[in-house]
Amino acid sequence: MVGVTASAQAIITQALDWTMAGRQVALATVVSTWGSSPRPAGSQLVINDRGEFAGSVSGGCVEGAVIGQCRKIFGTGGAQILEYQVADEQAWEVGLTCGGKVSILINALADVTALQTLQECLTQRQAALLMTNCDSGAQATATASTPSWEFPDMDLDPEHLQQRLGNGVSGLVSSSSAQWFARVFQPSFRLVVVGAVHIAQVLVPMARLAGLDVTLVDPRTAFANAVRFPDTCIVTDWPDRYFQNQPADATTAVVLLSHDPKIDDPALIAILDSPAPYLGALGSRKTHARRLARLAAAGVDAKAAERIHAPVGLDLGGQKPEDIAIAILAEIVSVRANLGVRL
Repeated sequence: MVGVTASAQAIITQALDWTMAGRQVALATVVSTWGSSPRPAGSQLVINDRGEFAGSVSGGCVEGAVIGQCRKIFGTGGAQILEYQVADEQAWEVGLTCGGKVSILINALADVTALQTLQECLTQRQAALLMTNCDSGAQATATASTPSWEFPDMDLDPEHLQQRLGNGVSGLVSSSSAQWFARVFQPSFRLVVVGAVHIAQVLVPMARLAGLDVTLVDPRTAFANAVRFPDTCIVTDWPDRYFQNQPADATTAVVLLSHDPKIDDPALIAILDSPAPYLGALGSRKTHARRLARLAAAGVDAKAAERIHAPVGLDLGGQKPEDIAIAILAEIVSVRANLGVRL
């Protein structure tokens, strides 16, 4: 049995890849929890008929039992809600102080049209709801622009669904004839790292492990290349041009590490007026003071420049590249948590 951790979007992509390859696939989703639970509502696991799986619904407490039940519905189809009691001793083994209960919806994936629509939404960084009928397993994807939220047999309150889409809270919803689970998918939190320097070599893989969608931008191909940054989305363009084509949005963090004003300053000017919730720049207080003077000379409003986190990262006292990368990532994770960004 092969298992991997995966982000919310990666789980949907994996489900589609396996389905397109002719595999039988089932999806397990946490629909509710009571007491102490290692994974919140909306957490998902996808499994195929070879026993390969991705994702997690309990941190290890009930995965084996859920996978076994998923494999049973490959031939029968439909959906089923499973309930598990996590004993205190099981909870302790996965880092919890006490046990609890978890309800998990499993459904065989026959028609993947809804997942394909969902993937398109996520690729376009558009929030979406994946609606799953708890009895039949039928699925539909809805966005804020879906007309009246009209789907067959979905007599649901549109205002309630719009509210869930806005606040990012997944949960069970009921219509006059059925119960559905509304799984909210928000755009993945994105990190743009400007400057393919030694700190970036540590920060980029760490950020991916933290669930961030990472892009590295540096026009210097001797620095920004697949040898130094394997498995990384690399853009070898000037960062100000990159942000013209890929504007920083409300789920984008930007970290400037090049330590070269020719690269960092135009990038800052390009994004200071953006809704990006985090802008960090490497350098000491003296270096940042000189940076602010250059920005002021370029016509940047002093109030706007106050948005820049510099020196970048939380003050953890470390000075090695690894220490600085941890400090930067910790600050970004804190900002992400305060924004209420969910699964």
